[in-house]
Amino acid sequence: MPTPRPVRTIRAPLKYRPVLTLREEPVEVSRRQGWRRVTSLERLGVAHLAHHYDGKPLDLERQNYVDGVLHLASRDPAAEKKASGQVTRTGLKRLQTLQPRGDHIRHPQAQALYTFANEADWQRFLTAEMPKLEAKGFRVELDPSFPYRFAEVEDWYGEAEEEGGWFTLELGVIVDGQRHSLIPILVSLIAEHPELFTPEALAALKDDDLITARLPDGRRLPLPAGRVRAILSVLVELHLRELPDGPLRLPILDAARLAMLDEALHARWLGADRLLELGRRLRSFQGVKEITPPAGLNANLRPYQQQGLAWLQFLREYDLGGILADDMGLGKTAQTLAHLQTEKEAGRADRPSLVVAPTSVLSNWRAEAARFTPGLKVLTLHGPARKADFARIPEYDLVLSTYPLLPRDVDQLREHEFHLLVLDEAQNIKNPKSAAAKAAGALKARHRLALTGTPLENHLGELWSQFNFLTPGLLHDEKTFRELYRTPIEKQGDRARQAALAARVKPFILRREKRDVAKELPPKTEIPVRVTLDGDQRDLYETVRVTMLERVREELDARGLARSTVAILDALLKLRQAVTDPRLVKLEAARKVKGSAKLDWLTQNLPQMVEEGRRILIFSQFATLLGLLEDTLSELDLPYAKLTGQTKDRATPVQRFQNGEVPVFLISLKAGGVGLNLTAADTVIHLDPWWNPAAENQATDRAYRIGQDKPVFVYKLIAAGSVEERILDLQNRKAALAKGVLDGGLTSATQLTTGDLEVLFAPLEEEEPLPA
Repeated sequence: MPTPRPVRTIRAPLKYRPVLTLREEPVEVSRRQGWRRVTSLERLGVAHLAHHYDGKPLDLERQNYVDGVLHLASRDPAAEKKASGQVTRTGLKRLQTLQPRGDHIRHPQAQALYTFANEADWQRFLTAEMPKLEAKGFRVELDPSFPYRFAEVEDWYGEAEEEGGWFTLELGVIVDGQRHSLIPILVSLIAEHPELFTPEALAALKDDDLITARLPDGRRLPLPAGRVRAILSVLVELHLRELPDGPLRLPILDAARLAMLDEALHARWLGADRLLELGRRLRSFQGVKEITPPAGLNANLRPYQQQGLAWLQFLREYDLGGILADDMGLGKTAQTLAHLQTEKEAGRADRPSLVVAPTSVLSNWRAEAARFTPGLKVLTLHGPARKADFARIPEYDLVLSTYPLLPRDVDQLREHEFHLLVLDEAQNIKNPKSAAAKAAGALKARHRLALTGTPLENHLGELWSQFNFLTPGLLHDEKTFRELYRTPIEKQGDRARQAALAARVKPFILRREKRDVAKELPPKTEIPVRVTLDGDQRDLYETVRVTMLERVREELDARGLARSTVAILDALLKLRQAVTDPRLVKLEAARKVKGSAKLDWLTQNLPQMVEEGRRILIFSQFATLLGLLEDTLSELDLPYAKLTGQTKDRATPVQRFQNGEVPVFLISLKAGGVGLNLTAADTVIHLDPWWNPAAENQATDRAYRIGQDKPVFVYKLIAAGSVEERILDLQNRKAALAKGVLDGGLTSATQLTTGDLEVLFAPLEEEEPLPA
């Protein structure tokens, strides 16, 4: 064999470059579960490190023999080791080292695969570490399969357009010069991970926390929580789990959310100037501008009432509906009348306004309008003759109707368009399926307002019903409202849902409690409440009146005026009983009477007063009536104490009331007129105003005494147009006569004339329009 000849060898250095490829890889993971192992295939985002020489992978030493010369190209272990170290210094870990102890990874290139434990580290790597590696000579490639490709927001934009009582909202980002709508992106994100986007989770996010969404091309889009929390809250509240058709459609009252978005996003908005201004004002009621009370208002508004007037004007300016929910006695009627007078003087009230109220307070509205706004022309739609008045509605500034009549008259009322539609004691439409609620919603008016001290009595559905009248859609439809709010709040105690609902309705409810404005109130506020007799109670009064008048006339003819005192007082007593509570009248006809205007007023208002924390004294001359009221209070589930002339232990009921064990104290005038100090009380109700003002005041002063540190409200229930109102009128016009009659005897025949008797026993006044 010939001796081998030496081969000439040339080692040629190749240009080395590390290549890091980011991709998704199927990896076989073996885990121990109990006594056995379970193997699964998982797809992970990984970084694969490859070593390239002259642009190609070099796995082994490369040999080329050309013209007797062996050309060798070999790897550079030192450079490769250095590259591996540079990769791990970015925070990337070898795939196997990140697995829990006992787990095994199987992959043909496992030693060359690196990864992170979470998405946030990948984002940090892509934004901060990847550019550093590229600066050191690495080539970094992003495979389309890589799940953590990130895009960067260049700018934010928003578009809004009004459509009647709604507005459309488009919100998006600009990435690589292209617009991307965020709403479908975020809706998809919520649908994928609903557990991560609960109201509680959103509230816990810090402004600089990142929420990662995905663009249609698969790239991840990191969004600062501080900028998208507001829109996410809207989508979560709406329970959106699928893409809406077109832009998001929201009630105009959600403009407050638009302002929140603007503050968070600092976006460029198109077509949203008015909505943004509305939203900013909705978010801060302190920004409502002050209003000078109208010149035609015959009242001095207290500061909180002026604030209420400004709020009502604010609602009107932005075509919003709202609930004025002040405590009883704080002047909701006066504030509303001031609002109506302002509208008239400004020339905006070119149509009449309609107030719907309980029958029992209809006369109160007439009296308050005559007292505070004598310039308003008032029409009362009540009684059988009202049908002739429908055609005259446009001639008036203010039209008054009642809840019982509203469904009957809705067709005639729908023929007219009103400037302002007001529901007084709006809890009367708490059942949305009731005839009154349906009729109220069918009426046409520019603006709508609800007055109630108790917008919510039993459940949240009552609040929905009132807002459905004011601004349909603000609280969604009834089914959606139940799913979004009622069930989570009432049955699950979800405080986040409760906070979301409170925030949603806050701009549209103005409520001041008595304690909030105590410094603005006088020590004692007297409030005459005129209730309207209706139906069978009205018929009973007329029956008693005609019968008693006939007897008085017979007595006068037989005995003369001076000797007819007993007969006159007995007749007046029976009339007072008929207007106070028909059950007091000892007549067969009275037993069939079911209606009682004063009892209706108590039933409607006592629960509200107790809910507000009032401590109430109820006075009556009739001890029998107090006994009857015990049944009513029991039905209303209101604890009470009682004091009459038959009470032997006076100390116990007084102590129970003073100690706060019961909120209501029933007292007969004779038993409670003297010797009591009830400073725990802040509310006094006179069911049948005592005809002697001194005795009435003496009873009131059981609460209004030294030691009383709260304003006291005194309600006097008066049957409108009845003997009660006429006696009070006589008190004012004939002090001497009042003293004689009201002290229990006619001390002088000259104090009472036949003409006075005719006035006292006159028929119930019909509800005629007030003069213009």
